Amino acid sequence: MNDPASPVAYGPEDFDFEDSNRSPNAHFADVLASRSRRDVLRGGLAAAVGSLFVPPLALAAGEKPLQQYLNGEKSLPLPLPRRPTFRAVATHRLDAVTVPPGYTARPAFAWGEGLFADSAPYKPDGSNTGADQEKSIGQHHDGMHFFPLDYNGRNSRGLIAMNHEYIEQATLTRNGQTLVDGRRLADDVRKEIAAHGVSVFETTRQANGEWVIVKGSPYNRRITANTTVEISGPVRGSSFAVTKFSPDGTRTRGTINNCAHGHTPWGTYLTCEENWAGYFVNRGERPREQSRYGVATSAGRYRWETVEERFDVTATAANAAGDYRNETNGQGWILEVDPRNPDAMPIKRTAMGRFAHEGCVFAPVRFGRQMVFYSGDDSQNEYIYKFVTRDVYLSAPLTIAPNALDRGTLYVAKFNADGSGEWLPLDFSNADFMAKAAAAGVSFSSQADVLVNTRLAADVAGATKMDRPEWGAIHPNNGDVYFALTNNSARTAAQAVPSNPRGPNPFGHIVRWREADGNHASTRFSWDIFMLSGTETDSANPAAGATAKLTADSIHASPDGLWFDDAGLLWIQTDMSGSQLNSGPFGNNQMLAVDTVSGDIRRFFVGPVGCEVTGVVCTPDLRTMFVNIQHPGEGGSGSWPDGNGARPRSATVVVTKDDGGIIGT
Repeated sequence: MNDPASPVAYGPEDFDFEDSNRSPNAHFADVLASRSRRDVLRGGLAAAVGSLFVPPLALAAGEKPLQQYLNGEKSLPLPLPRRPTFRAVATHRLDAVTVPPGYTARPAFAWGEGLFADSAPYKPDGSNTGADQEKSIGQHHDGMHFFPLDYNGRNSRGLIAMNHEYIEQATLTRNGQTLVDGRRLADDVRKEIAAHGVSVFETTRQANGEWVIVKGSPYNRRITANTTVEISGPVRGSSFAVTKFSPDGTRTRGTINNCAHGHTPWGTYLTCEENWAGYFVNRGERPREQSRYGVATSAGRYRWETVEERFDVTATAANAAGDYRNETNGQGWILEVDPRNPDAMPIKRTAMGRFAHEGCVFAPVRFGRQMVFYSGDDSQNEYIYKFVTRDVYLSAPLTIAPNALDRGTLYVAKFNADGSGEWLPLDFSNADFMAKAAAAGVSFSSQADVLVNTRLAADVAGATKMDRPEWGAIHPNNGDVYFALTNNSARTAAQAVPSNPRGPNPFGHIVRWREADGNHASTRFSWDIFMLSGTETDSANPAAGATAKLTADSIHASPDGLWFDDAGLLWIQTDMSGSQLNSGPFGNNQMLAVDTVSGDIRRFFVGPVGCEVTGVVCTPDLRTMFVNIQHPGEGGSGSWPDGNGARPRSATVVVTKDDGGIIGT
């Protein structure tokens, strides 16, 4: 998010108000400094995985998708292509989307587009009301997933569940942030709250190849920062969850700053609450469950507290503990949504931890084994986590224990210098963890306390500080786990080492690991550096030991989104900002395709000016790709997708191959 000569300038979506990690735990750079590429390979990452993984395609919703897969009636041509064969597109700073020759890109599902029969049409002057926004697609699209609605039509009809991370006041409302006697306009705040959260809608492919929203579909719904949601897991009913809104601590209001996502083997959507802390303000003494996450001390980011009292968590006589103060404890979780049941209340799965969740990726399931979900904490010097369910995945018929995400163990990663790694349990019943807490002078009263204070628990466990963990992705064939580490301006020059010579780290990198014995529930793993992002020179540094090398067709910076398609191609999306985005060799934010075996990497997609490219998914046949564009024209420099000076709008880009082929070929 910068050029090498200037400080890193983060975009407003990063919400990095303070570096709240003061623990003495090792930085990833320190660990990387003490090892060599040869040590990594000796650690066993290249060892074969013996068991069959069931890829996400086999779990796609429908009448009998898994049975079809197991019977060999696969819908994709085999063998699937593993190497990208398209012609790479060049970097640019145009206010347009570019894809390779032979491909077509069409915008769809733009912010403000109506979901219901009575939705008001989008007004380009920003004059739509809060009530209008509650029935329309939210702003600043992020992670998303495509759920086929039936087996026969799975490639032409489905549901899209889509996150809306934050908002741009200058484009969302008619006059931006307006204050009257120190207070926001009530309907502006209502509109901003409604523009956050999740959109779920039915979409179909038309004869001309366009995809449209089925307005009025019974599946369509909005989940916003004001929607009532259920609290589940160890925090449910605890003193940490008691508020004026929910005296019994079983519910809370809304989901905020929904960044990346995940989906479960049983067909639900997981939306991840990232930089939620800045929406609240505490002008007094912040308890540790607020200070360790960086809750604001002067004013909330959008000053919603001037209209909605719950966003002011300052402890006063009129706002005692158990009134508004615990409102922050209702945020920072993974929220589970059933996209096929619009009447089902979304559920916050507290057993999976509370932090700045970037995303949540589940490991390919194995029958009779526990299910595993990985998530990164997207802030400087924070950690990578995984959640292992107590319950196992059963076969024939498919059976999932109710509320499986409420029972299990949360772990945090420690990357050792010899290329090995450990998963450290954050478990109130674990004697070693509690001994570490006691030695650090930290006390926990319950597992609910541990989870509300997940970052603090990871500090005392001894986790490895990372360079802003972003999306994760798991190879569908061999189970290797990849995580993007987007950048870190907090690493000093003194920490620069031959294996990672950038201090600070303006360009980011991707780390990869393999769990011991091919079992994602294992507490041991082997790791290496898959790629160093940056210029050709940066990636070619012989001391780096990275597998993938960059060329003019693949230079990039600040890797963020990661996703494997079912053919085994890894898709990388970037989130540059500041001077790194506005000048230098990288152009606008982009998406690249990588064959992780050969290291072949090439640029497939470049977004419009000012945007972040984030969120990607395909139909099961891999012939239609959906890519989200967030905050196009940020800073007032563009008007995509409507053009002609119009207000820019976040939207989805639908990419198809002109010959009807598989995306990436």
